[in-house]
Amino acid sequence: MACHSHHYWPDVTLDAVNAYWQDAAQMADSKWEKIFGEKIPAFQRGIASALNHPAPQQIALAPNTHELVYRLISAFDLNQPLRILTTDGEFYSFARQLLRLEELPNVEVVRVATQPFATLPQRFEQELQSGRYHLAYASQVFFDSGVAFPGLLELAARKPDTTQMVIDGYHAFFARPTDLSAIADKVFYTAGSYKYLGAGEGMCFMTIPRNCELRPLNTGWFAEMAELENRAEGVGFGNDWLRFAGATMDYSPLYKALAVLDLYESEGISVTSIHNYVLGNQQRFLAAMDDAQHPLLNHDNLIAHDLENGHGHFFTFRCGSAENAEKLQEELRQKNVLCDRRQQLLRLGFALYHPQEETFARLFT
Repeated sequence: MACHSHHYWPDVTLDAVNAYWQDAAQMADSKWEKIFGEKIPAFQRGIASALNHPAPQQIALAPNTHELVYRLISAFDLNQPLRILTTDGEFYSFARQLLRLEELPNVEVVRVATQPFATLPQRFEQELQSGRYHLAYASQVFFDSGVAFPGLLELAARKPDTTQMVIDGYHAFFARPTDLSAIADKVFYTAGSYKYLGAGEGMCFMTIPRNCELRPLNTGWFAEMAELENRAEGVGFGNDWLRFAGATMDYSPLYKALAVLDLYESEGISVTSIHNYVLGNQQRFLAAMDDAQHPLLNHDNLIAHDLENGHGHFFTFRCGSAENAEKLQEELRQKNVLCDRRQQLLRLGFALYHPQEETFARLFT
């Protein structure tokens, strides 16, 4: 039940790694033609299909989302004032980066409290619509609670044109059905294959609005891939995903991600069917929890907003202290139940590979 952190990999990923090794060993430098000409476009189409994104060629790739987000930040002139709007519930990577940026005298960060969740959209949008911010950043599903930001996509559609906006979709991608068609040219959406896709680390992406003219300061030689043999003077940028491309990376994660996407397609498994299956798991868990009256795993300690429509694929419980969370985690481990914790918070995740006959009652005994 730590699948929100690390999904188990389908067996097809082993063949995918071997296929990448064979291509790299046999084709040497010629492998780039296959990777950029076949594999990357196939991955982009798969991601675009999962997100109902109309422009697959606008999906940039990198080993992690932090690289992509910082490349976006590097497009701002850090000699000028930079005002950033975010929440107090963002993942460590972005939160740490903001703390470092705030050491610069010209960077201002405003963090809107996520709780109470019911009023978060109004409070966040009020700040966003002020027009003060160059960059806004918010998670679709918060990593610490599992709560989905209510109405975030609709809110993003109304953002000021003067504000660039990033949606961190990592805990929603391939978990919650997501339709980006209305905001594809208004926001940057970032996620990756490590969690719910089940393809492992090292393959992340960020969608780029088609009208984007930003010139990242952090830019790599892949950004010139289309013009490598006829390099012009100066630093030019393409009008597709290569505008945010970096440099040499290991593409075995790309092969793994493609293998999983192909597997789900061949089995007729969609994000919607996964989500509905997980909702069934969660409902059985909640029923067992209500029957058990556990001292820690109960409704009073569950961080939630709308359990039916406004939640990701894991539950988070307040345990009162880090010691309580650690003790409960160990008790569950003794029952062969794997989970994880963040200080006093204990997280329990749900996945497609949990059998339908699992009642979850053994967690509470």
